[in-house]
Amino acid sequence: MLDSRPLLIATDFPPIRRDTLAILQVNLGYKCNLSCVHCHVNAGPSRTEMMSLDTVELLLQFITLQHIKVLDLTGGAPELNPHFRYLVAEARALGVEVIDRSNLTVLFEPGQEDLAQFLAEQEVVITASLPCYSAENVEKQRGKGVYADSIKALQLLNHLGYGSNPKLPLNLVYNPTGPVLPPPQQALQADYKRELKQRHNIVFNQLYTITNMPISRFGAVLLAQGQFETYMDLLKANYSDSNLATVMCKNLLSIDWQGYLYDCDFNQMLELPMGATVEQGRRHLSSVMRQDFAGQEIYIADHCFGCTAGQGSSCGGALDE
Repeated sequence: MLDSRPLLIATDFPPIRRDTLAILQVNLGYKCNLSCVHCHVNAGPSRTEMMSLDTVELLLQFITLQHIKVLDLTGGAPELNPHFRYLVAEARALGVEVIDRSNLTVLFEPGQEDLAQFLAEQEVVITASLPCYSAENVEKQRGKGVYADSIKALQLLNHLGYGSNPKLPLNLVYNPTGPVLPPPQQALQADYKRELKQRHNIVFNQLYTITNMPISRFGAVLLAQGQFETYMDLLKANYSDSNLATVMCKNLLSIDWQGYLYDCDFNQMLELPMGATVEQGRRHLSSVMRQDFAGQEIYIADHCFGCTAGQGSSCGGALDE
């Protein structure tokens, strides 16, 4: 697979520093039941990397000591980690808001038949990927049959109260299918709500538009198709300084499946460790249990323009709505 990383390191992106830590985004492993074209993790069924129980226990200690407010679980398919439910239940018992970044189809994997019920009982926020409200675009990006399973999963979640019960938020995520910026979030959300309600009687809370990052699998596709430089020019031409103050890395810490720290999930995939330079090396969770991260410099590279282009992009959708 072609690697875009060497083309991203040199950058003129403006320096940024951390604010108070509030969100812990944890990658529980790269195993996934899907292999999506836009995936910046390069996740798939053949991946074996998985967070251990020892690291999960360390996470729970860190959450307590750092007074973390939000635990954002991702992967791969985070639910496929054998310690997923233990981590969720323990974090919820601490009063932490838990977000499950779900691909929806995982609800029908063997052994996951009661997963939706578990998530509802724990009042887990579900943020689910649905690249479009039409089957053609979803299957182009995620594979044949994924759209039907996604709709079935959303209907199941609605039946449990997701999308209508204030304690059970259901948010959807849109990624463009190619090297373009997402359309305006609010307008697209209105389209999603109308079409999903009319076609399938599905309701949800918010739509998050997320810009595709020129890294990992999507970066490789751009390079193979000769579109990498054009896409980077697009991101830079649409840079908005107003997005810089609210980029997610300012109050979020990313943890990989081994317990190492990064400024964001994208830096994690590029193996750019937390801090300003590679020379500082990776820091492990065990070495920073009581550390104050506010004011620390964030490791920047050219892919950061993806978070500040247009309306901006974060794991919580557009920055400037």
